[in-house]
Amino acid sequence: MSNFFGHSLKITSFGESHGLLIGVIIDGFPSNFEVNNEQIQTDLNRRKPGQSAIGTQRQEDDVFEISSGVFNNKTTGAPICIFIKNKDAQSKDYEKLKNVFRPGHADKVYQEKYKNRDFNGGGRSSARVTAAWVAAGALAKQYLIEKYGIKSEAVVSSIKSVGLQNPFEIEKWDEAENNVVRCPDKMVATEMINLIQTTMLQGDTLGGVISARIVGCPIGLGEPVFDKLNADIAKAMFSINAVKGVEFGSGFATTLKYGSENNDGPITNTNNDGGITAGISNGKNIEFNIAFKPTSSIKKIQIMETMNDGNIPISVEGRHDPCVLPRAVPIVESMAALVILDHLLLNLKYS
Repeated sequence: MSNFFGHSLKITSFGESHGLLIGVIIDGFPSNFEVNNEQIQTDLNRRKPGQSAIGTQRQEDDVFEISSGVFNNKTTGAPICIFIKNKDAQSKDYEKLKNVFRPGHADKVYQEKYKNRDFNGGGRSSARVTAAWVAAGALAKQYLIEKYGIKSEAVVSSIKSVGLQNPFEIEKWDEAENNVVRCPDKMVATEMINLIQTTMLQGDTLGGVISARIVGCPIGLGEPVFDKLNADIAKAMFSINAVKGVEFGSGFATTLKYGSENNDGPITNTNNDGGITAGISNGKNIEFNIAFKPTSSIKKIQIMETMNDGNIPISVEGRHDPCVLPRAVPIVESMAALVILDHLLLNLKYS
């Protein structure tokens, strides 16, 4: 099972949803950098469960601990181990699901591949493990802003058919933190909240789009041919649970344009490339959209396959997000920041 990510900066993820703890080991982080623990905790609080009435009601404080790689509050250059204890796991909710394969989940493919799986809360396949990624990404975000002035940010731009016309034309993305869905437009946010509440009452779930951007990225990040910057960002995004699509700049809309309309020229104000040309950052904002599917765990009765090849109707009990997007925003920011810092460190070999 592959549990590491990155080139010069690597993270290794460990832990399960209902295990004792989850965590991450960060290898290759620069030394002598002062760690802002409050900022790490702030990002973890943005991702943690139990934030609002429209999310899962699992209650985890997600207080992190650093067990290595930091001395006198500064990084030493050694591997940094960050872990978060699980305190509110309710494994009894999954007892009746241990012999069935939930639609849209990793249950069957994990069972077929590994012949043994932790069925409690999805075990290793649960989005619970991404909390540690956010901790690692929060550290990367600190380094990027302090050393390079680079900012990684994201917002919820649509939920189902309710969304922003063009999220990248909105300047004040920080307004998104003023509502529970993390949308920078107050009126659209209210529509999203109403839609989620209605869908919850129906026992169903919703998907949507998170828009992300890297502001202040210099020219030259990304390796030609393989390890392109957009390829590594896409890989990072697809590592996040429920992600089904990633597009940069104009994305699929470029197929509707002529080349003369699509090319970003020196006198145009367009960014159809999304800040990445030929796999290498071009100095403009890196802009991309990430599509998330509706949460697979729904209270509506579904037909599920059993371990003995039968089919039974069953409802998925437990505590689940009716829409994962609001809590996925800091995950997107963190994974993007890890990729950018990784490529900045990669570039040092050319200097």
